[in-house]
Amino acid sequence: MTASSRPLASHALAQGSRIIGTGHHRPEKVMTNHDLEQLVETSDEWIRQRTGIESRRIAAEEQDVADLAALAGRAALADAGLEPSEITQVIVATCSNHERSPSAAGRVAQLLGLSGPAAFDVGAACSGFEHALAVADMSLRTGTSTATLVIGAEKLSAVTDYTDRTTCILTADGAGAMVLVPSETPTISPVVWGTVPDLADAVTIDGEGPYFSQQGRQVLGWALREAPTISRQIVEAAGLTMEDIDVFVPHQANLRMIEPLAASLGLREDAIVADDIITSGNTSAATIPLAISRMREAGRIPSGATALLVGFGGGFSWAGQVVRLP
Repeated sequence: MTASSRPLASHALAQGSRIIGTGHHRPEKVMTNHDLEQLVETSDEWIRQRTGIESRRIAAEEQDVADLAALAGRAALADAGLEPSEITQVIVATCSNHERSPSAAGRVAQLLGLSGPAAFDVGAACSGFEHALAVADMSLRTGTSTATLVIGAEKLSAVTDYTDRTTCILTADGAGAMVLVPSETPTISPVVWGTVPDLADAVTIDGEGPYFSQQGRQVLGWALREAPTISRQIVEAAGLTMEDIDVFVPHQANLRMIEPLAASLGLREDAIVADDIITSGNTSAATIPLAISRMREAGRIPSGATALLVGFGGGFSWAGQVVRLP
């Protein structure tokens, strides 16, 4: 048998992975709607009616994406009861890291003093965290990682045009993180993901600045029309029904998008719907892990809750899975 015909070695497969810790970080500076009234022609009432947002957090000038991500990662490690040296993989989902290289994940490994983990970024914008979570799950199943730190982190204030009232009222900064390890019982369902090529330019960060921009009506129309079907596909891929869902955590893009989407799914009356958008704003790849960590911290999510995660946005990429929370 020649070398070219011999089978290659592979790792033994694990049955699945599980989340053992969550954490988040929100910058100290609070920007209210009244603060925005001083920057652009808008009003508190106008913003609340169209987005549901009351305030958002803005990072300090010297803070970057990696700083925010590391703080969230450290909190997740503490919640998981793991030492930094135990992490063998770091994945950061972001679309606002100002450095092309090194990756934000590489900087996080440096900031947290990790022991040479695999480290890379996922650039799928608002659905980036769900993409990163899927890659982490696959890595743990195949034995290429024994403990993975997954983070969604953004500093959207750095790419926000504060003269554009249609976008500056949405964007914010923050980070959310999860720690995953292998599990004999799968607690993260197969990812369901895809793109909408015709909407590739509906959400962008480019031009002079560069600046975040979006075709809001197109995004809203797609979300109300297609996201319910995608959400059902995700639940079906997990082998569950909507009756099994305890917590619904969609991308926190706009409360006026989240509310009708949740209503269309036929969730149980006691199901919890994430509404972190109200005081955290839209933090793109960070919205879902940030919302989960904050809800857990506030005691809003029961232990072992089953959560449906659905992200969509720039690219135009979408992804989601069902997870069992710690």
